[in-house]
Amino acid sequence: MARIAYSYKPVDETKAVRAMGYEIPMSFKHAVEICRELKGKKVPQAMSFLEGVIAMRFPVPMRRHKKKVAHKNISGWYAGRYPQKAAKEILKVIKNLKSNAEYKGLNVDDLIIVHAQAKKGRTIVRYTPRAFGRAVPKRKLLTTVEFIAEVK
Repeated sequence: MARIAYSYKPVDETKAVRAMGYEIPMSFKHAVEICRELKGKKVPQAMSFLEGVIAMRFPVPMRRHKKKVAHKNISGWYAGRYPQKAAKEILKVIKNLKSNAEYKGLNVDDLIIVHAQAKKGRTIVRYTPRAFGRAVPKRKLLTTVEFIAEVK
């Protein structure tokens, strides 16, 4: 298994924490949209936002590939969804980020997410048998997410 490096290097390592969820089985599109929404927020705000998405209180704005996405009540945008599976997995990574900050001795309330990125991981290919001796591929896309938070 190859090592995945972080694509952002903080200026001061003593005031920054990072966490990565490696090859999680979730939608890449949903992960990208959630990461875009979390960047620039404080860690407690991000956790409450993700819990609201899981409870279907806060929709995530869909900014790319949004033509047939239903309209939700979002300030400043019209298309949104509630990607619960991706929100649950990303919430685990944010909790890991929080525990890393506590271990490092940083104040969790002052941390701001400065880098949030989703990357495509491996594709697991399986085959489903069909009629007349044929088989069709069944692909499962894995997604890697990384977060870096700094004290400003």
